[in-house]
Amino acid sequence: MKGKIISFLIVAIVTLGLFILSFSNHNYGKANSIYKVYLNGEKIGLLNDKDDLYNLINEKQQEIKNKYGVKNVYPPNGFSIVKSYEYDEKVNDVDEIYHQIESADDFTIKGYTIVIYQADNEQDKNTNDDVTDEEVTNETPETDKVLIINVLDKKVFENALLNYIYSFVGVDNYNNYLNNTQPEIKDVGKIIQNLYFNDKIVIKENYISVKEKIYTDEKELSQFLLFGSDIEAEKYTVKQGDTIASVSESHKLNPQEFLVANPSYRNEDSLLTIGDKVTIALIDPVLSLTAEMYEIEDVEQYFEKTVVYDDSKPYSYSKVTQAGVNGITRITQTYKEVNGAADAGTVLNKEVIREKVNQVTTKGKKPEVVIGNFIDTGGTWAWPTNSGYKITSPYAYRWGRLHAALDIAYLPLNSPAYAAGSGTVVTATEGKGSAWSLGKYVVIRHENNIYTQYAHLNKISVSPGQYVTKGTVVGGIGQTGYATGVHLHFAAFYGMPYQGGQPFNPFQLYK
Repeated sequence: MKGKIISFLIVAIVTLGLFILSFSNHNYGKANSIYKVYLNGEKIGLLNDKDDLYNLINEKQQEIKNKYGVKNVYPPNGFSIVKSYEYDEKVNDVDEIYHQIESADDFTIKGYTIVIYQADNEQDKNTNDDVTDEEVTNETPETDKVLIINVLDKKVFENALLNYIYSFVGVDNYNNYLNNTQPEIKDVGKIIQNLYFNDKIVIKENYISVKEKIYTDEKELSQFLLFGSDIEAEKYTVKQGDTIASVSESHKLNPQEFLVANPSYRNEDSLLTIGDKVTIALIDPVLSLTAEMYEIEDVEQYFEKTVVYDDSKPYSYSKVTQAGVNGITRITQTYKEVNGAADAGTVLNKEVIREKVNQVTTKGKKPEVVIGNFIDTGGTWAWPTNSGYKITSPYAYRWGRLHAALDIAYLPLNSPAYAAGSGTVVTATEGKGSAWSLGKYVVIRHENNIYTQYAHLNKISVSPGQYVTKGTVVGGIGQTGYATGVHLHFAAFYGMPYQGGQPFNPFQLYK
């Protein structure tokens, strides 16, 4: 009996083993390694060998390789391939997978993506834009913008950055700064103390879609960094009598902008050759390059005109009896230039090198008739500040907009701002709405429909409707509104400012 039981168990075990072996061979053989292919998170097939797909992409996309001069083309950024182990899963043909990718998305090439977190690059907003006190806005200017630039070679971007620096600083100045070989200042001169981009720049290796803009030429990228994506350049043929200043003015350019667009000319005094074609384009920098400067400069202080009367002379007598001589003040200063535009800076020292001598005109018997409170002093217009000033921003085009005023700086806070001529105060207020950038400002109406404006005042000393004579203190110089340092924004108009009035260079008042 015992033997029968043992025999039965042996037969049962053998039978079960054969059944299991047979079942396993029929349904569940050894799992095979395959590759699951995904596109944008969706499974699109299986492959035995992933290299087959990469090789096919390279073979088929010869046009991309030729266009960019690369050896390899890669799947789209939404592509992924995962190794797996499966039993009897059906494997797709590699051509089938390729065509799905080709029709659904675009291919990539290996390069570098530069992410630029742009700094707020707003300059003095006091232009001749039509604004009124009544316009009010609650909009907050955007201060940070993100710019994406793709390149195949980092050198393309690095060289474009160098070209950007050269455009605003100059090749020699930059190399001297970099090598610590800037010439020593003896009497006058300037040096770069520090140079940096305000923008945060991040460079990373990346697979870049061929549908995106990819820069391969440093000149093209340099042009984009300086002029933006909407550059509208034209060629101008130089004519007799043209200068860099006159060509710039006629095309609403700042001379510095002309030099950026035409780097073959070294400075504003370079001569133009008749028949040469120069590039006319408004710069619109996408980066913010700051140069911290130290400068010792001799600033000319213009003499004033005065009149004395000699009762022994006839009414028709008029003669300059003392010639006027401009003074010179040597100013030691630090300031910042952002893309070539200087702020008001900080004065470290002032030294009078030559005192100014006012021009004296002797006239015959003093006339008894006086118009209003106006007294003849030899000139209709007076300078609106004390001596020791510097013009930090002239009346000129800058970045395609007209800076329609003189920025007079390097004077103390609350230094007096004087009425340039006699007239009636028509505005004495704090700028509001779209005129907020002016800060506290005064507008005076003069004869012949001339208006003068005094902005960024720290305090106002006159009232609307008040008649003032030339030399009356209208306020104290300050930094209210949008002002890069303490300075007076002095503007002149034919007609009421921002109500149809046309700006003109205030220096024309003194000619």
